[in-house]
Amino acid sequence: MNRMGEMERKVTKFGNSLGITMTDALKQIGVDQGDIVAIDVNPDTGEIVIRKSTKVSLPDGISTDFMDTLTDVIEEYDQTLRGLKDR
Repeated sequence: MNRMGEMERKVTKFGNSLGITMTDALKQIGVDQGDIVAIDVNPDTGEIVIRKSTKVSLPDGISTDFMDTLTDVIEEYDQTLRGLKDR
């Protein structure tokens, strides 16, 4: 696994929030201003993992219920669908 060298940052106040700056680290994972990130917090280890989000916005008229049902169908018929693509 490629790991960046350890970084230390001072926690500072941004308005009513606490924060750190880490522009170089975010650039290394391809995050830019306005991008969405996923944040996982493990209170047991004190680790916070930040990943560039792969979540996409749904087009107008497509509900999350539809996408959940579609995901279930794809998972259930995965082998059948894979077989169809090779025909």
